[in-house]
Amino acid sequence: MSGSSKVHPHVRVLGEFQVTCDEEVLAVSAAGQRVVGCLAVLHRQRPVRRATIADRLWPDAPPARAASNLRSVLWRLPRPRGRLLVKGGSATIVLHDDVQVDLWESEEVAAAICARDDLPGEEVAGLASLEQDLLPDWDEDWLVMEREAFRQLRLHALEHVAAASCDRGRFTDALSAGLCAVRSEPLRESAHRLVIAVHLAEGNFAEALRQYDGYRRLLAHELGLPPSPAIRRLVAPLLGRPLDLG
Repeated sequence: MSGSSKVHPHVRVLGEFQVTCDEEVLAVSAAGQRVVGCLAVLHRQRPVRRATIADRLWPDAPPARAASNLRSVLWRLPRPRGRLLVKGGSATIVLHDDVQVDLWESEEVAAAICARDDLPGEEVAGLASLEQDLLPDWDEDWLVMEREAFRQLRLHALEHVAAASCDRGRFTDALSAGLCAVRSEPLRESAHRLVIAVHLAEGNFAEALRQYDGYRRLLAHELGLPPSPAIRRLVAPLLGRPLDLG
């Protein structure tokens, strides 16, 4: 078998946590998930001191106990086909070079999308990787900023695709990206504006008004606020008055 067919362990941190190898789901303890997840999200491919990880994951334990917990967790991590998920020495650890992480892949997709206007079909097809939040069910202090950073990156990428695709008349791609952004953050006005703009460009005026009205009601219910003048101006010609002040 050639080296190009080598199977790599894959860590999933978008949506639910999961480790797979050659489509086999590996059993990882709760503590093992926290260690691998922390390395994948915070430290990427940079070695980190064992003491730093131990203190972050067992902050209430004495240093010696926390270090012992970490050693035990690392020893019990699965070794798919003899491969280590985590490598290191007496002082530092890091994810093994063979390990792939869906977060890293999605960030590359988002960065590539935001860096260009002439979006090829394969990059638009990669939008599926931008629909999931970073470990949404985990309650860890160290995740808060990382989760928000990835959320903002993927939302900007989705909106970029929607705007660029609409400009080129690729309305299916534009609508798919815009609605994905709306689902990800229902109160984000810029996402709703893009969906409305796509409907208007297609001449689907009833759809544009339906999108606007749904957003207007949601905003009033959740925040007690009216839509901004910017989004009201989009649909004003359809309402027969300069601005919807209702």
